[in-house]
Amino acid sequence: MAKSKNIGNALLWKLLERFGVQGSQFLLQIVLARLLDPEHYGVLSIMIVFTTLANVFIQNGFNTALVQNKDVTIEDYSSIFWVSSGITLVLYAVLFAAAPLIAAFYKMPDLVWPFRVLCLMLFPGAFNSVQLAKISRVFRSNVVAIIFAGIVGIIIAYLGGGLWALVAQSLINPCVACIVMWFTVDWRPAFVCNWQRVKVLFSYGWKLLVSGLLDTLYQDLRSLVIGKKYDSGTLGYYNRGKQFPQFIINAVNTTIRSVMLPAISAEQDDKMKVKTLMRNSIMLSSYLIFPVMAGLAAMAEPLVGFLLTDKWLPCVPYLQIYCITFAFYPVHSCNLQAINAVGRSDVFLKLEIIKKTIGIAALVLAVFLFDSPITIALTGVLTGFISCFINASPNKKLIGYSYFEQMKDILPSAIASIVMFFAVQAVSYLKLHIVVTMLLQVMVGVSVYVLISVLTKIGPFMLLMGMIKSKFLGKKKQS
Repeated sequence: MAKSKNIGNALLWKLLERFGVQGSQFLLQIVLARLLDPEHYGVLSIMIVFTTLANVFIQNGFNTALVQNKDVTIEDYSSIFWVSSGITLVLYAVLFAAAPLIAAFYKMPDLVWPFRVLCLMLFPGAFNSVQLAKISRVFRSNVVAIIFAGIVGIIIAYLGGGLWALVAQSLINPCVACIVMWFTVDWRPAFVCNWQRVKVLFSYGWKLLVSGLLDTLYQDLRSLVIGKKYDSGTLGYYNRGKQFPQFIINAVNTTIRSVMLPAISAEQDDKMKVKTLMRNSIMLSSYLIFPVMAGLAAMAEPLVGFLLTDKWLPCVPYLQIYCITFAFYPVHSCNLQAINAVGRSDVFLKLEIIKKTIGIAALVLAVFLFDSPITIALTGVLTGFISCFINASPNKKLIGYSYFEQMKDILPSAIASIVMFFAVQAVSYLKLHIVVTMLLQVMVGVSVYVLISVLTKIGPFMLLMGMIKSKFLGKKKQS
């Protein structure tokens, strides 16, 4: 029980830490969005799709294998580092050569050299991928990198740099993080590469690599389709609407991966402990994320108008759609991390293939039957609900935590969030000044959600209060 409480505390405080990182990035992105046009973000979105796919080869599979493997050695870290560096060099050469073809396919002639420069970000990513596997606390390097890169991007945008402002920001971010981690992480690569150990880690990691490729390609497939079928402006609106809730969910998923994977891996032989850890994680993360997503969807229009100006208002429907889609991502992430942690990467891969097949089928139908970017975005909501069931189904057998138990655990938080959504939405009908409206919406949303939690004594609310009390009581005893 004490172990479960410690993991819950780690999850909570890591979550707050990640919100600090994502919050810094979010504020800087707001300034950039006000200075730049949706077309700039549309071109960047296409470039990021390809660099993200390349990063999967570098950072997925081996990275997770180093965390999950109980017998990892110092030699393993250096071996994986050199293998990752070699892969990075090959990938950069391929992308450098492919830049004119990508620009021609999407009819974006200005993409070639910005894309070639942006792809340099793969090298610092390869360098610190092993460091990220070795440590869990990277808050300092992330914050410094985000702030410095954001400031440089804003200066270039203000001076009229356009797309190059976004390229500079995206490239400088991992470079600065890499430099900071060099001085804060007690690890240096040795000139050694044990191919036998690489093969052992690859036997586990290749399944996660393929899963990561499938997931990344699938997640970005809508961007690729919209960018080709419509124009860079539409793609810019789509991705800006998606990024608002994505900032939040990235903080949650990063937290779950960094805390839950090592914790469950350490207890993987005890099903009851694994179930308790996972159940607390799902309840706590859903309790915190559901109201945030509901509130964000309810106040989307005044928020976008105030923060980004009216030129970005077409992104509002996409923002609301992705609030629904991303609300269930903590449930997905907890289930998948539990499967990885107990060493069943084969099951993980099978699930990814099933989900992506369904998702691609839904996307094809949306493109050919409806011909609307809004409908393309809505396919994410449909496949998200289906994926909840698919991700949870193996854990009934693996750890004794069924899909219906999970839905029962998150249902109170979901109902409270829906009630809160309508309360926040009702404020907009008062037709007050935009700033007054937003402040009132936040106050109403928080008050309604907390009141429902106190009156009904929602399970995760009681768990959260217990963690906070134990944290502060512990500090009082020490003093």
